[in-house]
Amino acid sequence: MTLEFRVPHDVDTDASPAPSARADTARAATRRTGLRGLLDRLAVRRAVVRDRRAVAHLHELDDLQRLLTGARGVVERGWIQHSWFAYLDEHGRLRKASSAAALAAQGRPLVAACLVGAVVSAAGGPHVVHSQQVQRALDLVWHALAADEGRPVLWCPAPDVRMARVRDLTTWNDRPGRTATEVASLLLTAERVAVHEAERVAARRVPVSG
Repeated sequence: MTLEFRVPHDVDTDASPAPSARADTARAATRRTGLRGLLDRLAVRRAVVRDRRAVAHLHELDDLQRLLTGARGVVERGWIQHSWFAYLDEHGRLRKASSAAALAAQGRPLVAACLVGAVVSAAGGPHVVHSQQVQRALDLVWHALAADEGRPVLWCPAPDVRMARVRDLTTWNDRPGRTATEVASLLLTAERVAVHEAERVAARRVPVSG
């Protein structure tokens, strides 16, 4: 008598993975897809943040260029040395104010200003002397004076470095033989620096849809 051993069709073999193994493989694939998607979304968000910062920086540089144009107008109307401002007091008398007494000129008719004083005046007056806008405008002016044209601006120097740069600008303004035309020309160069910086930022920008 011959015995036959038949393998039922519903029995799993080595060629057909067990249901639990197939489920594990599917879950692993899902996890990989989910992680990849998360990383992609994070990358997009970072790109959007970078683009927004670039746009904000471009707006800031545009504002700084206008501020420097205003400062050049202040110098062209009246320029002084060895003081920040020349102004008229409440009795119509001509007064001068150094950096330490700059607030005395706030709201008074301005007669003249030095290089730094012109930037401060164009930004709104002595009460905004410590604002970021004034500080960054002075960064551009110092760059125009001391750095090779075309080099990137180094923003946000340490407080002592920034103070030293203001002293550099004041010393340059007060040098014997200096003229108002030279001061206005330096401010015009600073305007060009702002334009070049904007071009550099725009060239690096990679717009990302929201």
